[in-house]
Amino acid sequence: MVLVIIKALDILEYVAQDPDKAYTLTEIAEKLELNQATCANILKSLVSKNYIEHLGRKKGYRLGPMAFNLTNNLSYNQNLIMAAKDVMEELTNQVNETSLLGILRNQKRFVLHLVNSDQDLQVRSRSERNVYETATGRLLLAFLSRRERENFINSNGIPTTETWKEANTREGLELALEKIVQEELVITHSVKHIIGIAVPIRKNDRVIAALSIFMPESRFSLPRKKEIIQALRNAGEKIRLRLDV
Repeated sequence: MVLVIIKALDILEYVAQDPDKAYTLTEIAEKLELNQATCANILKSLVSKNYIEHLGRKKGYRLGPMAFNLTNNLSYNQNLIMAAKDVMEELTNQVNETSLLGILRNQKRFVLHLVNSDQDLQVRSRSERNVYETATGRLLLAFLSRRERENFINSNGIPTTETWKEANTREGLELALEKIVQEELVITHSVKHIIGIAVPIRKNDRVIAALSIFMPESRFSLPRKKEIIQALRNAGEKIRLRLDV
């Protein structure tokens, strides 16, 4: 048997006992009788593959999305997905463009749910992407607490000019994020001529996710812009009302 694989599975089994609970490194290492350095290295690998989620040095670790995806288990953020699923289907049917529900996981934008349109020309999105590159990522970053945002920027640096031209300095990034908070809206234009539009999803007045529509630039006329933004805001409000019940 490969010992490190056994140890990794032991960690997964231990954390999976209570998927909603966060376990500290010390707690995991002591319970499984592992050296802390060894435990930390295994956790780092599991986090990089999204089988474990790192919530921060003081908060600890919990089961990540890939652990649930192995069995197509929707219990990971189940309430959010169930509240959003049919609303997103209605949204995609209304505007005939792909809709996406995004959250932040391990300092990446993670796709929690996706509804594809019937368009012949469609834009595909990876499940994980750089936060600065996406409309949902930028919106979620803007609504983090001041401390969480500071920690993220310290860990990830400032966006490159190619990634986010207006935010390629610390001052520019802060101004861009504050504008997002004020407008509750993000519109991105990628170098590949893809348009992304995102609005916040709230639960009890706290932004917990971002709802987005993305499409080729060729389908983004001014009348459609207004239609899509309004449809997104309406869908976001429907999801919020379901979550606040």
